[in-house]
Amino acid sequence: MTIKNVKSSLPLISKNLEKTNSKREFLIKNNRETVILCSQAIISIHKNDLSLAKKKILKAKAELIKLKQKTSGALIRYIITPEQELVEAVSLLAVIEGKEIPSVKSLKVSDESYILGLLDCIGELKRQVIDNIRVGDSNRASDLFDTMENLYLLLYPFASYDKIVKETRRKLDVNRMLVEETRSVLTEEIRRQELIKAIKKKK
Repeated sequence: MTIKNVKSSLPLISKNLEKTNSKREFLIKNNRETVILCSQAIISIHKNDLSLAKKKILKAKAELIKLKQKTSGALIRYIITPEQELVEAVSLLAVIEGKEIPSVKSLKVSDESYILGLLDCIGELKRQVIDNIRVGDSNRASDLFDTMENLYLLLYPFASYDKIVKETRRKLDVNRMLVEETRSVLTEEIRRQELIKAIKKKK
């Protein structure tokens, strides 16, 4: 009989696929929790509640560990987004605290997630620059802008890997505009403050 081996193989394949599908459903359902925690951490950072942000990040890391235990082979793509969100939150917190942004190795995320997370962090840094300009701290705004611009320049060469790390080129295009817009706003604010100082001196 020519299909004997097929008959014995298909039940095994079906069982394996059922396990994979179960893991896939778990990942889809639970990666949202990690994403939400990271989003809440970023919101807390912008509100200057760094203590709450750190708690959210710790929870997100714990959730991500659970996700990775269910991840292998083709399922790895389902944790790119939560990893990316974690990189974004952790990187933003590090910059605000004046610390080094963690390495890809220390965060234990994929190369793709690391690059995409850093690219997203640039947009959050623009908000921080604007917030500091709003409260009149142009020196702090300038320091944050320097980090923002340096991140963009460091990441720019990765545009050539757009076919591997999806959305890299699009995110870089968006970030280029963000950097230029932020530079313009910051420059205008510094000039405004210098003008005010000059007027005060004349008085």
